[in-house]
Amino acid sequence: MVGRMNLDPGWLLLLSISLEVWSVPLDRNATPQEDTGLYYDRYLREVIEVLETDPHFREKLQTANTEDIKNGRLSKELDLVGHHVRTRLDELKRQEVSRLRMLLKAKLDSTNTQSLQMDHASLLKQFEHLDPHNQNTFEAKDLELLISTATKDLENYDAERHDEFKRYEMLKEHERREYLKGLDQEKREKEEKRMEELKEKHRKHPKVNAPGSVAQLREVWEETDGLDPTEFNPKTFFKLHDANGDGVLDEQELEALFAKELEKVYDPKNEEDDMMEMEEERLRMREHVMKNVDINQDRLVSLEEFLKSTDKKEFNNPKEWDTLDDTKPVFTEAELQRFEAELRTKEEELGRRAESLRQEQDLLNERGKALEAQRREYQQAVLEMSQRKEKQAVEGQPPTGPNGELQFHQEMQKLEDQGAKAPVEQEVQEAQNILPAEPPQNLPVHT
Repeated sequence: MVGRMNLDPGWLLLLSISLEVWSVPLDRNATPQEDTGLYYDRYLREVIEVLETDPHFREKLQTANTEDIKNGRLSKELDLVGHHVRTRLDELKRQEVSRLRMLLKAKLDSTNTQSLQMDHASLLKQFEHLDPHNQNTFEAKDLELLISTATKDLENYDAERHDEFKRYEMLKEHERREYLKGLDQEKREKEEKRMEELKEKHRKHPKVNAPGSVAQLREVWEETDGLDPTEFNPKTFFKLHDANGDGVLDEQELEALFAKELEKVYDPKNEEDDMMEMEEERLRMREHVMKNVDINQDRLVSLEEFLKSTDKKEFNNPKEWDTLDDTKPVFTEAELQRFEAELRTKEEELGRRAESLRQEQDLLNERGKALEAQRREYQQAVLEMSQRKEKQAVEGQPPTGPNGELQFHQEMQKLEDQGAKAPVEQEVQEAQNILPAEPPQNLPVHT
């Protein structure tokens, strides 16, 4: 998680495109922590921090609107920033390219893909937040791609969070049913009764005020701010909760306002209260306020928008807020069945993979045993040879070879060879003396 940056309204326009909240502290005096949830979140924030140090770019940003940022007109101002800023941006891009290469290598390694001739330029094209054709310098195109990609990635971010929550709820229901299947009838009935009692206990909570209503804001004014509820003033309330004094309420500052309402329903100490459901409830509340207050849909609430919302009928006479327990289930039975089918497919695949790994492990164990047997056999042979030589040395016997044959000194072998060779040469010489030097000529022919 990255610490909160103190940015001017221009940067907030940019961050409003790319900012989402994973968690909000219940204590509004605590230091907020925020993260976009994007895999290039750190790169995005570091680029913003560097650009913020340039006076020219900062001045242009102060006068920019959402459309200037989204359509890339602001990116053209990059050519006018200082040399030290461009140098730092170049370093950040090279670091990001290096990080992405490591991610690609890890992905290829995990899938056993051969990557000896890996084309990094081609593979980097799948990352849209930078220019893959220029991997060394940060240009105007890189800033334009970074903003446009963050915009696109986060436009459906809330929808993705809702979908993740749905999958979480389906998994929870699947595990509940599987657990009950494993019990006998008596235990199953007892457990079902216990679960129903927990649900009923969770439903019994104080009234939850509609987020953004006068009742909800007055409660924050009194209990969190410690002020007299009869002196509630929307303009003063806005300034109190504009934590960084930038003139707008961002999504995190809005969600911090819902802490008291969420505490009525969810307590992390209670078995019946699910903290994942609390975060989904927080998201629903923020979407409700943004829909009714954020007129220009820039994901920020200005003072003007906030004051206009207090004039609406819904502000003074709201309906009671329907929590997740009061709404229809987030999934249907058919969706649950499809989800369970996906789980079975994944389990089967994991089973096949586990069996394959087990077989590979068995093979490695067998090879290890064979090598260990060979090692022991070799050690035994060396030990026996060493013992035999020691015994022969003690008894005065000549050394023996690996098969037990005697070994003699080279001098003795030469003498034996010479002794065997002399008689043979003498016999040859005697035979030569008996035979004439040349065969006789013109011998008579008998008929």
